[in-house]
Amino acid sequence: MTNLVGFPEHTVRVNARIDAPLSRWLWLVKWILAIPHYVVLFFLWIAFTMVTVIAFFAILFTERYPRALFDFSLGVLRWSWRVSYYSYDALGTDRYPPFSLGEEPDYPARLDIAYPERLSRGLVLVKWWLLAIPHYIVVGFFLGGAHLGWWSGGLISVLTVIAAVILTFTEKYPKDLFDLVIGLNRWVLRVTAYAALMTDKYPPFRLEQGGTETAVPQERA
Repeated sequence: MTNLVGFPEHTVRVNARIDAPLSRWLWLVKWILAIPHYVVLFFLWIAFTMVTVIAFFAILFTERYPRALFDFSLGVLRWSWRVSYYSYDALGTDRYPPFSLGEEPDYPARLDIAYPERLSRGLVLVKWWLLAIPHYIVVGFFLGGAHLGWWSGGLISVLTVIAAVILTFTEKYPKDLFDLVIGLNRWVLRVTAYAALMTDKYPPFRLEQGGTETAVPQERA
């Protein structure tokens, strides 16, 4: 197992690419096709919550997030990001997401979080609720609060539906719109990782658009 180091300003990296060509009509039924993933993820997120609670006490007493638990939590976030990217948080690919907690480097949506060798005992007491409140407000606007099936009512869903309509009539996903959607998802994922105690690096209040983050992490033996 290698550790990821060399992340430029933050420890969470989100990358995505459009899998062209995209079907004009497949997006209409992706909510049905993704149901098996939604079922599995429901249980995985229950486990994710339990693991986060265990990690809380581990960090409090040892200043470390147990590596096996960290890898599981990262796997759940990766799986969720792939499903979100396939479905109505991006609609950036028609490739069906794999049922996998692994890295899946060939899939067009990727998430990497650098494993922290040490985490603050003091921050673990406050970062997931108090310090993250400003981000929760912002992310709530991105995600919305009224969940009706796949529709969340948030900015990301609105922009994704606009992209789907444009795709239906032009067979193209506007690049500027894609870059914005990925930027919003990147913000959400960074806040999620921070609130889940996987990093002490405070998420920036900055919308970093585009599918690719330029800095490449280095491998440490």
